[in-house]
Amino acid sequence: MERTPPGPGQESVWDYPRPPRIDPTDAVVEVELGGLVVARTTRSVRVLETSHPPTYYLPPDAFEPGVLRPTRGSSVCEWKGVAAYFDLVTPTRTAERAGWTYPDPTAAFTRIAGYVAVMPGLVDECRVDGERVQPQEGGFYGGWITSRVVGPFKGSPGTWGW
Repeated sequence: MERTPPGPGQESVWDYPRPPRIDPTDAVVEVELGGLVVARTTRSVRVLETSHPPTYYLPPDAFEPGVLRPTRGSSVCEWKGVAAYFDLVTPTRTAERAGWTYPDPTAAFTRIAGYVAVMPGLVDECRVDGERVQPQEGGFYGGWITSRVVGPFKGSPGTWGW
């Protein structure tokens, strides 16, 4: 694995900490599904972890009414605790298990309690300050890749053990 050096205004995911850090941002964060902007905020937080592009967590009031539908299942993050999932729903499209939240996170992550992250590869589009996000590869992690971050990123084939 060869690390990509960051250019001006960029961050390397290899400079992110482990355990992860919470980073509030005032960037305009948007989620589109079924041709509609279903979430928009300037009050999100990024979770930054070594080798991963940032995962954006949005306050629940960033979502249009009725978009978040709780669904079955849960998962466990060694850092954040037990996650609960949402389907994102519009009149024309449903993105199953595209959102997740930590209703009762560990003490270090209480800042994201109730905030909702979105898997960018399961919705039509996610944007940060107008830039279309590229989903983190692999379908397991929910990182948002923009021109502001460089890798290589965990998630693609052969990176599981990083």
